[in-house]
Amino acid sequence: MTDGMQTTPVSVLVMCHTRELAFQISKEYERFSKYMPTVKVSVFFGGLAIKKDEEVLKKNCPHIVVGTPGRTLALIRNKTLNVKNIKHFVLDECDRMLEQLDMRRDVQEIFRVTPHEKQVMMFSATLSKDIRPVCRKFMQDPMEVFVDDETKLTLHGLQQYYCKIKDSEKNRKLFDLLDVLEFNQVVIFVKSVHRCVALSQLLVEQNFPAIAIHRGMAQEERLSRYQQFKDFQRRILVATNLFGRGMDIERVNIVFNYDMPEDSDTYLHRVARAGRFGTKGLAVTFVSDEADAKTLNDVQDRFEVNVAELPEEIDISSYIEQSR
Repeated sequence: MTDGMQTTPVSVLVMCHTRELAFQISKEYERFSKYMPTVKVSVFFGGLAIKKDEEVLKKNCPHIVVGTPGRTLALIRNKTLNVKNIKHFVLDECDRMLEQLDMRRDVQEIFRVTPHEKQVMMFSATLSKDIRPVCRKFMQDPMEVFVDDETKLTLHGLQQYYCKIKDSEKNRKLFDLLDVLEFNQVVIFVKSVHRCVALSQLLVEQNFPAIAIHRGMAQEERLSRYQQFKDFQRRILVATNLFGRGMDIERVNIVFNYDMPEDSDTYLHRVARAGRFGTKGLAVTFVSDEADAKTLNDVQDRFEVNVAELPEEIDISSYIEQSR
């Protein structure tokens, strides 16, 4: 064993495309490990000092490692993380990881230094025909499990509406809707860091309990804000696509696409932040130009769903669970 390398073999390696998702997955493993007290879990991602990760590997000796590809590869290259005993190799949101060439290269390099004999698992709600052959290159005689037909991917309890509106009128409409709609927690998606910061500040100035998460902030701050929102300390989150995949916040029952997502995949992942865990939810998408309208049509065609125009009034019982 190399000096400084952990002594307990890591047998499970789980990788995902964002630090926040890695953090969330590790917390789920920790929740399960209450029933398996001897199983140790560690999470590694960039933005924090790598020395801390190296110390954890020396002292904690995890059986399960969750991480982002970049930091995981760095720990393997400096011989701190030993992956020679990996039995389960897992990619979450695999399409996003393998579509980005730099991330794919990291995943491939990590894959090559793990044992030839291992179980490989890949997960995503949206797996295009183009990316499936790439996934298969990591597998031997793979079994593909489709939980449902693509047209059934949209959530059953989710009410979806669009609102035709000029870009300059979005703020006023958003404020009006936040005033009249009942919500536990809300996620508002925008297309850039600049718009994320500006809208969050504007909401706070209007006395809405808002917080922002985007790629421009330090990792500790991102995780702190994620935890504040998850712990219900803030009820409104303004976010970029960073928050659009895989993040589970149980109380979120309304999603706003303040800016239209770039494609139908991103739309599905965004609106799925509401109505999770089999609950009801509401998704409202602002449509301000022809490109937005085309994306909305793509969504309706692909998922065979009718996204109606936002009515004057929405029945509260259609998007929020009523206490009995």
